[in-house]
Amino acid sequence: MTTIRPATPADLAAALDIYNAVYPDHAKTLEETEHFLAGLRDNPLQPHVQDWLAEVGGRPVGTARLWQAPWMFHPDRYHLELAVLPEFRRRGIGAALFGTAQRHWQGRGAREVLAGAKETEADALPMLERQGFREVMRFFDNVLRLDGFDAAQWEAEMRLPEGVRAATFADLQTELGEEAAWLAYYACQTEARLDVPRTAPATHTPFEEFVKHRSQPRLVPENIWLAVTEGSEVVALSELWRDSSDPARLNIGLTGTRRAWRRRGLGLALKLRGMVQAQQHGIREIWTSNASNNAPMLALNDRLGFRRQPAHVECQWGGAEDRRA
Repeated sequence: MTTIRPATPADLAAALDIYNAVYPDHAKTLEETEHFLAGLRDNPLQPHVQDWLAEVGGRPVGTARLWQAPWMFHPDRYHLELAVLPEFRRRGIGAALFGTAQRHWQGRGAREVLAGAKETEADALPMLERQGFREVMRFFDNVLRLDGFDAAQWEAEMRLPEGVRAATFADLQTELGEEAAWLAYYACQTEARLDVPRTAPATHTPFEEFVKHRSQPRLVPENIWLAVTEGSEVVALSELWRDSSDPARLNIGLTGTRRAWRRRGLGLALKLRGMVQAQQHGIREIWTSNASNNAPMLALNDRLGFRRQPAHVECQWGGAEDRRA
């Protein structure tokens, strides 16, 4: 018999085991997930989050989460994540979890829900379509095997223009002090992220929320490369994050440049420095994700040797017309 119930904090490890079994390429640790949920609870926007667990004979076999993202927030926009263990699919468990989440968002007056699945998941996307969802964007994982990366071919692209130098975030903390370094990093990241393709406009992140990255388990200050002017202004960045489950893998976060400094090769130069550093430290793979409409970045990653994986297809139900930036 299948039962579906609201999940409790004691269920988090079981739900995470299901998620990691379904999405092994994006596996998360319990520490990372607890940090993420604490960030939602403490955020001044008070984003909603609700989890459910599906059990068969008392065994956890499926999980669903309906939540709101503070970084692209609207009070009527929600995100749905749903996972069922492969051996328990086609028994109506996914549909039951979806129906439970759907009744919940209807009760809250949701006007928009974003959900998705890999293009290779033959059942999930048609199910979303039947429920009134439509495709709005695709995101490609891109994977670079560093054993085939030849840094010597990119020496010219690693040079920065006069008046700008490369430094890691760890270097900047040593030079400026921790608080000033975080402020400089924040100023660049805040502007650069505005133009990242996404399914809804970016929400402003206050500095007080941004510096909570200090306790982010994936943060390695030595893996964040910055372009710094003679006046200690950060004008470009390329972030590499520790992978939760694979010590031989790094994941690119944001690579971006402040608007006044674009088209000078800063982002590429920093990205290359991170790749060289990773190769020297024995990292096997670097992963990144790019939206289907970000043609310049997809083309650049193709040049660098990244290989595209099957796309994650993001689908939307409804629409919060008065979206707030």
